[in-house]
Amino acid sequence: MFPSIDTRDVLSATVRGEAHGRSAATAVAHSMQTYARLFAQAGWSWPQVCERALAFEPLVAEVDASLVDEVRGIALGSGQSVGAIWALNCRSEILPPNFMGDLGEASVAALHENAALGLRDWAAGGLDPALNDGECTALTVSAQVTADGHSYFAQNWDWMGRQREALVFLQTRGANGQRLVTLTEAGMVGKIGLNADGLALGLNIIRSVDDGSRLGVPVHILLRHLLSLPSVQAMRERLDALMAWGFGASSNIPCADASGDVASFEISPHGWGECVAQNGAVPHSNHFLCPHLMPHQAPMAPNLSSDLRLATADRHAKKGGLDRSALEAFLRDQSDGEVAVCRSPDPAIPVEARVESVAGVIADVTTKSWWVAPDVPHRCAFEPAPTAW
Repeated sequence: MFPSIDTRDVLSATVRGEAHGRSAATAVAHSMQTYARLFAQAGWSWPQVCERALAFEPLVAEVDASLVDEVRGIALGSGQSVGAIWALNCRSEILPPNFMGDLGEASVAALHENAALGLRDWAAGGLDPALNDGECTALTVSAQVTADGHSYFAQNWDWMGRQREALVFLQTRGANGQRLVTLTEAGMVGKIGLNADGLALGLNIIRSVDDGSRLGVPVHILLRHLLSLPSVQAMRERLDALMAWGFGASSNIPCADASGDVASFEISPHGWGECVAQNGAVPHSNHFLCPHLMPHQAPMAPNLSSDLRLATADRHAKKGGLDRSALEAFLRDQSDGEVAVCRSPDPAIPVEARVESVAGVIADVTTKSWWVAPDVPHRCAFEPAPTAW
């Protein structure tokens, strides 16, 4: 299982961040190596990215000042610059929708500048084209369609397999004292998580043509901020309030709570929308489903797997009588081959550059407990994950 960092009894956000950075310093450096290469692919050197990322700090300070302190603490504990930690937390907002384009002159120059800083090109043989095929599939289900009367959240996180080395459980608290735990990448304040009230949420990246066109609340900051709330309804209200600042990039946030409320919230620079439950379930993959956001969808490759995975998730949802075992089967589904819900790495791609299901997560929000598969789910067990209460 992934390492756990426990800062739930630390009152100072700065000290919480410092403990995170110190405990996971090696993994934070690994995350920097990973994302420096992706930014360079888009023509941005690491110093350029760090400078651009710092522009988000004043906005985040208005939304949740404690997270600014925590980011600065991570930098202090890990020995990295504040800009570097903001770059990790704002990577979705800075990477353009076409970051997997061919290497141009700016990309080559960025790679050379990074190399001079000691940030090696770990993907010298090229990145897995599957990065263009979407990533992550989620399914939230309410008690009305489960066999045990519990509500559940389930998601696979599909990304570069090399980032499995950077995953940590962060047992911590929000600005209001809410105890929470998040499975995140070292150096980042949040991603998939569960809190003491039984609210679980995750992330499906979506790309719109307007991503990066404006400053807005970064999605990984948003995920951690929302984990301080008690319910899905509170998330709706907070997303409305956050429209005063807007969102810098597009994503989908699948969520479920202990009351049985389930939803998926799509965000973009054009606002947000809700995918409501149909027959007690909400499946989602990596494209917009809300009609007012669909016109802003970034162009997708003809072989994009998002539609296939969404149909597979919907098929599992319609089976009814779901429970944890059935959701494990869903996250292990390989029926769509190379673009399946459970994505196996392509052996023809260099190991470091492969895309795969890095981890699978299932949360029983009724009992406030969760399980994580710390590898491609079809080849490992779902193990109990730590909580923060």
